[in-house]
Amino acid sequence: MTLEQTIKDILPLDYESMARAKVHWDSLAKPLNGLGDLEKLLIRIAGIRRSSSIDLRRKCVVVMCADNGVVAEGISQSGQDVTKIITENLSNGTSTVCHMARAAGADVLPVDMGVASEVQGERILHRKIAYGTQNIAKEPAMTRAQAIRAIEAGIETAYLCRMQGYDIIATGEMGIGNTTTTSAVIAALLRAPVELVTGRGSGLTTAGLERKIKVITDAIARWKPDQHDPVDILAKVGGFDICGLTGLFLGSAACGLPAIVDGVISGTAALCAARMCPTIRDYLIPSHHTAEPAGALLEQALDIKPVIDAHMALGEGTGAVLMFGLLDAAASLYCNGNTFDDSNIEAYQPLS
Repeated sequence: MTLEQTIKDILPLDYESMARAKVHWDSLAKPLNGLGDLEKLLIRIAGIRRSSSIDLRRKCVVVMCADNGVVAEGISQSGQDVTKIITENLSNGTSTVCHMARAAGADVLPVDMGVASEVQGERILHRKIAYGTQNIAKEPAMTRAQAIRAIEAGIETAYLCRMQGYDIIATGEMGIGNTTTTSAVIAALLRAPVELVTGRGSGLTTAGLERKIKVITDAIARWKPDQHDPVDILAKVGGFDICGLTGLFLGSAACGLPAIVDGVISGTAALCAARMCPTIRDYLIPSHHTAEPAGALLEQALDIKPVIDAHMALGEGTGAVLMFGLLDAAASLYCNGNTFDDSNIEAYQPLS
């Protein structure tokens, strides 16, 4: 599925299904809007799935994995070998998100978008565009053609998840140096000061943070990414993981598969997707407030309201996976709760 065709296939939410879901919520023997934002999210899911019958039993977290050449500039505490190790751990079920996903009853699907070495694991989906991006301090991260290929690999992954019968997916990533590329993409998209959107990642010293900010500032000045062209931004200062996630959001919307936004990297990809297709904003299922400095700016730009505030900054889709439990609990009530008629209780009426 091409990027161009996918964007054409994204329809507005099905408002009739959403209206039926709202009526059903209000028929349940509980205070009106008693579950607050969780009710609204399930109504949105009804619009995405184009049905007021909601089933979220089959869940998956898709983790886009890739390396970033900018690591050569000393902007990360870890080396690229860690990306390979954790990608393989995602496959064998020992990475952080794997333990959380098992608790949520979700599968983990790691996708090799551009790990700098070969990775082994029966669960890994091999979609390698290249062995890591180029160093944005020296040259653009990738070609435009590579960026589009990576986005289309994400689109393909969304359709694969839909064909495999998943009802909802969480979006995650893994790649040493990807908070640097993410900050660069955000700064270019929002014309925001680099120091405002750049954090310490997995743990930089003050000197390391200053170096990271300078690398991003210089790269944006040198390559001049076009604020109005997300593909150009991704190609010049982004990463294969961010491209893959961008495609994952677009493909999920096109095939009616709810996708949960994780933290700042996933949110950056969601913003890229929304810039390509504004309708995407209605499809986004937020999860948690990120501890990264750019988090609040992203939430404002995407007009999303995360429901979890746990000061998380782990990655791998861990915050999005936590949303599974909340949505499952709400869906259990939605699907199985007694109505006012069942309970012989007079229905609540909206207050004027």
